[in-house]
Amino acid sequence: MAYIAVLGHGVVGSGVLEVLTTHTESIEKRAKERIEVKRILDLREFPDLPYSERFTKDFEEIVTDPEIGIVVECMGGLHPAYDYVRSCLLAGKSVVTSNKELVAEKGAELLALAQEKNLNFLFEASVGGGIPIIRPISQCLAANEVSEIAGILNGTTNFILTKMIREHMEFSEALRLAQELGYAERDPSADVEGTDACRKICILASLAFGTHVYPNCVYTEGISGVALEDVDFADVWGGVIKLIGSVKRLESGQVHIMVCPMFVHRGSQLASVDDVFNGILVRGDVTGDVVFYGKGAGKLPTASAVVADVIDCVKHMAARKYLFWEDAKPDFVADPNTADVTAYVRVSGETGDAAFAAAERVFGAAHVKRLLANSPKAGEAAFVADGETEATLAEKLAKLEAQGVRVENRIRISDY
Repeated sequence: MAYIAVLGHGVVGSGVLEVLTTHTESIEKRAKERIEVKRILDLREFPDLPYSERFTKDFEEIVTDPEIGIVVECMGGLHPAYDYVRSCLLAGKSVVTSNKELVAEKGAELLALAQEKNLNFLFEASVGGGIPIIRPISQCLAANEVSEIAGILNGTTNFILTKMIREHMEFSEALRLAQELGYAERDPSADVEGTDACRKICILASLAFGTHVYPNCVYTEGISGVALEDVDFADVWGGVIKLIGSVKRLESGQVHIMVCPMFVHRGSQLASVDDVFNGILVRGDVTGDVVFYGKGAGKLPTASAVVADVIDCVKHMAARKYLFWEDAKPDFVADPNTADVTAYVRVSGETGDAAFAAAERVFGAAHVKRLLANSPKAGEAAFVADGETEATLAEKLAKLEAQGVRVENRIRISDY
């Protein structure tokens, strides 16, 4: 018998209990041992549940219980989750978590502690919900030198953009619908401003390249500035707008990493990832491009990934699974201003023609290509600028502004 404890009985925690309860026999066959939930930590009362007697409000009952060998953390956030997880590892208990903020901020420290104690710290559910991605990168693609990872890592923003693309909803209307359907929180800023996707690409970058990348080192831009005019121009260009988290290893050993809206060509596998689904592209030198697709969140998909990690822990109680990266190195993340960029730019002036003529003068006619809108807005023009770095693009956009041309938006163009 393998005894576990679950910290938090919210959406994911209750899903973990549901999966363990409804799939008891199949899980036992896979784990080669019966898994029993001995304690569930939550401050609320759940008197009507069939396992209500297992609830506790006292973390010490879990951390001091010698029978509990695995703790599942489903609380979310950094505090008190970090303190609880660290205490469990120090007490000799392996930990499984779905907490992306915890892994993105404290992953290197907690992995080092798990290694020191010969324990497991597993977090498949922290990226992509039910999509297997941590295990494939660390095991199935281990023979590859991964050069890039790029993906649609947030279902809420992907749902909003899908509504804008398919039904021409304004951003505010699509966000309101996402909230009504339960895809977005009352405070949606972590999703729409890119914070959630940032944490996830940090975890993937740390895993793929062996060095911790902290979220505060990543250029992050959300989708709140995307307008229907931009959606229209993306269609003319030949693609759609997606919020992309991406990381690329450079010859110097550094990485370029960012989260931002991007034009994605219709021919890309990422372009067809719609609604609340996620898609993650991993570029390896042996396999080429491999894409992982599925629901990136939700009670049962996420719980499925958590329980899979629990099974892995049970099977490796006496032998630690190798999952590790080092703490951050100085200058590992390259200055984003040095990255090469091709960008879509939407501008406005007295007339669209005048605004575009100014762009030709500033960028050089050979480096701008005009896009003609399906439904042109008076005074606006849009173009694609190439041959720039992030720094030179910003400088030239500032020159345009100085000439009286208003830069309404600029969105990077992906090559995925």
